[in-house]
Amino acid sequence: MTVFQNQLWGYELTYPGDWIHKTDQEREVFAAVPEAFRADYRGPQAAQLLVRGEWNGQNKPIESLWGQHVGKLAVMVGAKNTGSASWQMGGASGFEVEIVLPKRDEKRLWVGVLSRGLILLHFTVVHHKEERDRLDPLFTQIISSLAFIERANEIKTNSGGFPLPPGYIPVPPDDVIDDIANIKNWKAYKGGNSMGALQAFYFRELPNYGWEMDEFLPFPSEHTGINFARIKIHQRKKHLTLGILPFGEEPAKLVIQKTG
Repeated sequence: MTVFQNQLWGYELTYPGDWIHKTDQEREVFAAVPEAFRADYRGPQAAQLLVRGEWNGQNKPIESLWGQHVGKLAVMVGAKNTGSASWQMGGASGFEVEIVLPKRDEKRLWVGVLSRGLILLHFTVVHHKEERDRLDPLFTQIISSLAFIERANEIKTNSGGFPLPPGYIPVPPDDVIDDIANIKNWKAYKGGNSMGALQAFYFRELPNYGWEMDEFLPFPSEHTGINFARIKIHQRKKHLTLGILPFGEEPAKLVIQKTG
């Protein structure tokens, strides 16, 4: 068995050692054979488990978010029966449903959403109907292994001891923000992840590296009036302000200002 850890969203799954995992944008995809990653594959073991994190910074009720999610999915796939059941796993709670697809469709579709704190995890299982008896126990085993972590492995820090998300590299601060005064007090980083993933990462990891949060203004929010996430932190006499900035469809960027 192989343990997969998502360092950003903060969870682990254990899957069979002969299965394959790949990251597709911000979705983690698990399959028994590489052909199953192709949308046009119809052969044996054409099955996938997909897991996607979502940031619920406004702490909206899981019930309303689930209703919207299932409603949109039903319209997309032409399903009629979308009754759901409550679901608990790994210390999180939510809902699950097997969506009844049109009779002409040869596949089975199961979806679930779990909520833990400000994190939502979306699960999707899809496979051929005739392979249900063989594949269901495997997917159940993988999903049942879900564990939320308190601290991610192999996280790098900058020279000031500030944790950096995987894959983020330094860039000139004025490449990210115009008209910066006292540029020596600023650092900036770019990478390949969403604002939600970075907020989840820092909400969990900052205390692990000795940083105390004085303010956390999430994005999106109906109350802050700003179009980015802002976190004010301190460590002994050092004070920083972290900005997680959206750039349209581009991945989020980080800016860090030394304020004290």
